[in-house]
Amino acid sequence: MSASDQSSSAGPGRPKLVAKKVVAKPQREGDGAVVRRSVGRSELKYLDPFLLLDEFAVSPPAGFPDHPHRGFETVTYMLQGAFTHQDFAGHKGTIRTGDVQWMTAGRGIIHSEMPAGEGTQRGLQLWINLASRDKMIEPRYQELLCEDIPRAEEDGVEVRVIAGEAMGVRSPVYTRTPTMYLDFSMQPGAVLHQSIPQSWNSFAYIIEGEGVFGSINSSPVSAHHILVLGPGDGLSVWNKSSTPVRFVLIGGEPLNEPLAQHGPFVMNTQAEIEQTVEDYHYCKNGFEMARYWRSQS
Repeated sequence: MSASDQSSSAGPGRPKLVAKKVVAKPQREGDGAVVRRSVGRSELKYLDPFLLLDEFAVSPPAGFPDHPHRGFETVTYMLQGAFTHQDFAGHKGTIRTGDVQWMTAGRGIIHSEMPAGEGTQRGLQLWINLASRDKMIEPRYQELLCEDIPRAEEDGVEVRVIAGEAMGVRSPVYTRTPTMYLDFSMQPGAVLHQSIPQSWNSFAYIIEGEGVFGSINSSPVSAHHILVLGPGDGLSVWNKSSTPVRFVLIGGEPLNEPLAQHGPFVMNTQAEIEQTVEDYHYCKNGFEMARYWRSQS
């Protein structure tokens, strides 16, 4: 958790307007899985410190079998159904509807993420970059069950606070790269003002329904769009429609460091990427357990 205070009122400061709008189009990933990628596609390669945002919809036998990570964090938030996770260090568990898994890959993890039941399993996965000083730390997990995620409600707006603070409630998640991650649901006619630290990069991703973001005179924006927010210290949202709108508001403190990425490896220099590929290939420097491990999926 960062020290920044984020209250539920944007106050009299400068409101953020929408600087860019991108629709997340379906694409194939993993083994037969389909994701809608917003951050991490050609129109929005990187929004420091965010590397990727996928909305996934996966039905068995598709999924994300054994694959590695190094140098960043993955945040998996289940919207519907469940995913079973297991890694080469023996960590395993099931992430169910409304649960969050905050995984710090650090120096290296190999894991599998596979649907735990029949039908379509839906969720969001966010990748957050780590500062150079944190890229080679030991892996760790923070896991929040649905009922343990702080929530608040006022005037037709409900929020689930996955990271950061809103409406006076704060998440217990420690964010190594200071981050806010808020899941808002707004009833018809509701209005929201949420503050965001001025220096942070931020965006909204609409899960369902449609809302008016940034300026009351803007056109409504519908599901599967990402809205990158411009300068300012808060966001205003209006639900002028006849149905609820649900979206996540995500913001983070930029690292302002060089970026070198090769698929699931994210470092600062090309030399570090080459070292990572070698470490993975030869099962060393954090990937030792890969030599004999295969998931049960």
